[in-house]
Amino acid sequence: MTDALNALSPLDGRYANRVNNLRPIFSEYGLIKKRVLIEINWLIHLSADKDIKEIPRFSKNSIQALNECIAKFNLKDAKAVKLIEQTTNHDVKAIEYWLKKHFKRNVEISNVSEFIHFACTSEDINNLSYALMIKDGLNEEIIPMIESLYEEIRKLSKKYSNISMLARTHGQTASPTTLGKELANIAYRLRRQLTQLKKQPILGKINGAVGNFNAHQISFPQKDWNKFSKEFIEKLGLQFNPYTTQIEPHDFLAEIFNSLALINTILIDFNRDIWGYISMGYFNQKLKKNEVGSSTMPHKVNPIDFENSEGNLGLANALFRHLSEKLPVSRYQRDLTDSTVLRNIGIAFGYSYVAYQACQKGLLKLEVNIKKINEDLNNSWEVLAEPIQTIMRKHGIKNPYEKLKNLTRGNKNITKESLQNFIAKLAIPESDKKILLNLSPFNYTGIATKLAKKI
Repeated sequence: MTDALNALSPLDGRYANRVNNLRPIFSEYGLIKKRVLIEINWLIHLSADKDIKEIPRFSKNSIQALNECIAKFNLKDAKAVKLIEQTTNHDVKAIEYWLKKHFKRNVEISNVSEFIHFACTSEDINNLSYALMIKDGLNEEIIPMIESLYEEIRKLSKKYSNISMLARTHGQTASPTTLGKELANIAYRLRRQLTQLKKQPILGKINGAVGNFNAHQISFPQKDWNKFSKEFIEKLGLQFNPYTTQIEPHDFLAEIFNSLALINTILIDFNRDIWGYISMGYFNQKLKKNEVGSSTMPHKVNPIDFENSEGNLGLANALFRHLSEKLPVSRYQRDLTDSTVLRNIGIAFGYSYVAYQACQKGLLKLEVNIKKINEDLNNSWEVLAEPIQTIMRKHGIKNPYEKLKNLTRGNKNITKESLQNFIAKLAIPESDKKILLNLSPFNYTGIATKLAKKI
């Protein structure tokens, strides 16, 4: 058996190739590399401060060596860290020991090696590492993937803006729309949530064991540690959180995960509707010669991409919702449950990523079946009961709704002729009568086309 076939998670098995871009960010290797980045940058930040004379400003050569350690950090280095962890049984302390060993030949850095991890608790390093992982994951992979999906839906909404389509409310025939407008609805929802997601602040803290700079203050009492830490965190491209316990409270993570869960829910809604339209025959799917739709029914072309997307979005949301409910809750100043749970964020992002790809793949297979769409419209003249009774109301005719209800409700034999006979007898101005007589399920779409083109 290959490694992939032995995998417990489909993300490392069946879907392994689909999430390769996420591995450097959300894997344990990615976390260890971010920890190294934070530890080294904290050391450089301390060295650059004129008030902390015990650690002289590093030379250009030492700064270069420190930055190269981050840039060149690789899987072999991460494995060396893990080997140290077998002794320490502490993942962040293993980083500190590895860094001291790594720079032991650099006299300038080695002489101040005790300032590595100075006044830090592990959570100072971890919260910033996870914040940078989230930042990179969103900006480099997740948001671009959602935007790509959004653009595909938006493009199709414009392309199909003129295609009239029977709407269904409660599963029953309803006032017509256009195919493009229904796609535009989803595009607009996604765009709005993408805007919200991009605005979400990503917070960080580096303030010691219980959030009060206790160790910092006792060592250098004249130093404004709040300002110093704020500057450090903002250099990382994060937003400083001045009020925390030992842990950054993770409220911003809950906000991000809830935002992603809502995007995923919108896409679940979309997948189900497209699945339904395929089932109704409004869409055909492009065929691939050697693909099999069913192991027993040769005729089938199943909407598997939308089903795959829906299933993986559900898995992602189950994790996102647990993360958003659990992470903001911690006993007193700190317990370890958040650490355990945070290790799974890559899985939630991974299932989302697979789902976005599946949905996009499905969209590229779709072909509109105009014949079937038009057939349904032509068989549903009863949907014009709405405009007829509305014009009757406009001219003060009594009980227009009830009259159209008696004529059309449950009546599957309503035709163009039967409706036009009804319209011809109405006591309304000829101009409005002409409008109704020219009306059909094909052109009673309001401003749907305009809305679809505008998205």
